[in-house]
Amino acid sequence: MQDSRYVQRSNLDQLETESEVSEPKHVTSGNKSTIRRLFVLELSSGQIFSLNADGSDRKVIVSGCRHPDGIVVDVESGHIYWTNMGDPNLNDGSIERADLNGLNRKVIVPEGGTFTPKQIHLDKKNGKLYWCDREGMRVMRSNLDGSKIETLIENGKGDADRRDIMKWCVGITVDAERGQIYWTQKGPENAQKGRIFRAGIEIPKGQSAAKRTDIELLFDGLPEPIDLEFDVKSRMLYWTDRGDPPRGNTVNRARIEEGEQKKFLVPEILLTHLMEGIGIALDPKRDRMFITDLGGSIYSSKLDGSDKKILLAAQGNLSGIAYSEVSSKYV
Repeated sequence: MQDSRYVQRSNLDQLETESEVSEPKHVTSGNKSTIRRLFVLELSSGQIFSLNADGSDRKVIVSGCRHPDGIVVDVESGHIYWTNMGDPNLNDGSIERADLNGLNRKVIVPEGGTFTPKQIHLDKKNGKLYWCDREGMRVMRSNLDGSKIETLIENGKGDADRRDIMKWCVGITVDAERGQIYWTQKGPENAQKGRIFRAGIEIPKGQSAAKRTDIELLFDGLPEPIDLEFDVKSRMLYWTDRGDPPRGNTVNRARIEEGEQKKFLVPEILLTHLMEGIGIALDPKRDRMFITDLGGSIYSSKLDGSDKKILLAAQGNLSGIAYSEVSSKYV
């Protein structure tokens, strides 16, 4: 029986393969030429590759990453930032930065500065990077150069707490305008105990990362929610879920309401039949999103889940993905 908490779209399971270029590769504005690019992380080879938004011109730009998981693009500075999970049994996670073409690579959060960093979010306006630390059981942030590392949410400490998978933090997104962070705690594998939370960007005065009174539980009983994205204009929260069907291996969204309306938030299943969905990136301007899964596929669709396409398949074990219009000098 279909879960009444979900609204599922129909006729969205037909896959098309992007076999021809459907958009111009170059966008010219004034004297500047930009290209719509995707940046994708591959776990098994430890590589980062970029490609056009139609799936063409794939090229490896960074190699030798230690289990990369989350990636963001800073167009103004010409940088990508990504997380390295390292060994999940060791406190050896790190965060790196490089130019958009992979050059000038630099470690900004050294190994051990974070335990197992997962999805990462750029708040360019306030000069901050936010990320979830899975085995560290934390939500964290730093300046763009990796300085001033802070813990905003702390669900536990030490090996005993770490064994409780319910405490693990995975995906994150930020609503900088309203000063709020959203994050996922996926729970045990396929246990239907996944959750999505929200809290303020700043710890309330007189409180701590371990004891905050402003944490809100938005969704409970999800299969295994992973990465998040937030469309500020539409107030829509999007996420991937790698749990079992019918509600898992999906892309979902829900409009975020306030006050009493928050009690009636209903997730809508947009895409199904993923092979353990992980990464998600939005392009609201063109009404589309991009998704990766551990099965090695990169998908695109409209924001309502229609017009689903496979851009590339058999690309290894894919994790994070980012989309941006970047200067052609980096490609």
